Amino acid sequence: MEIDVDHLSPAERLLWGYGVTKPSHIDLDAIANEKGAQVVYRPLDGCEARLLVREDLAIISVNSKSKDVRQRFSLAHELAHFICDRKVGSFLCAKEDIGPQDMKAKAVEASANTYASQLVLPTYLVDPWLQGRKNSLELASSLGNEFNSSLTAAAIKLIKRTTAPACLTCHNQSGMTWHQRSSSFPSEFYLVPELHQDTDAFKIVFGGMSGMSKPKKEPANRWVSGRDTYRLEVTTQSIKLPDSTVLTLIALGK
Repeated sequence: MEIDVDHLSPAERLLWGYGVTKPSHIDLDAIANEKGAQVVYRPLDGCEARLLVREDLAIISVNSKSKDVRQRFSLAHELAHFICDRKVGSFLCAKEDIGPQDMKAKAVEASANTYASQLVLPTYLVDPWLQGRKNSLELASSLGNEFNSSLTAAAIKLIKRTTAPACLTCHNQSGMTWHQRSSSFPSEFYLVPELHQDTDAFKIVFGGMSGMSKPKKEPANRWVSGRDTYRLEVTTQSIKLPDSTVLTLIALGK
């Protein structure tokens, strides 16, 4: 496997230095231990993870009540703090601080999320895996299974790496909570914050529809506003997340 190390992110260079050439090689507990951080899994109230630092040693506590993929990202997040922010001190990170969708959190937490995302889903392994595959939530789910990450983290990585004009949105009953655009998604299009009643996402949030919907072509102006959007179609697919929000993949048609 040939890699241009100069183009890797700091987190990817860390993995490459440990000889990581397959998703199964990513052992975050072992990396933390080698760096001098003891990892403890125990019930936590009021936070998802905690980092206590003393000189070059640390204890990372991860909430054992959370799902495995959530624990994994939390560990990656605290490991990022230990590697990048240890001079700042200790960290107690709430649920809203940790997550690949929380890139607009306070700067130090957003940086830790970016670093953690590359530890869990390193671009140099994800890009070859995605090559030649068509974007869908099924693909995001398979990516998550391959890299032991959440569907949300995998879907965000998919959107960030695709060259197709696509977007992710997440809604609850009050409206859109966050979104992620691909680099080619038109900047002049604005995402509609409220769900249209004829979308599967609306039925999932308000009507009790469960599972993953099938890809569906529908008018673009149900999802985006902007010049001539009423003339366009999008393909959408939605799924209910564990927190009862709905994640939707929107792909612009030709």
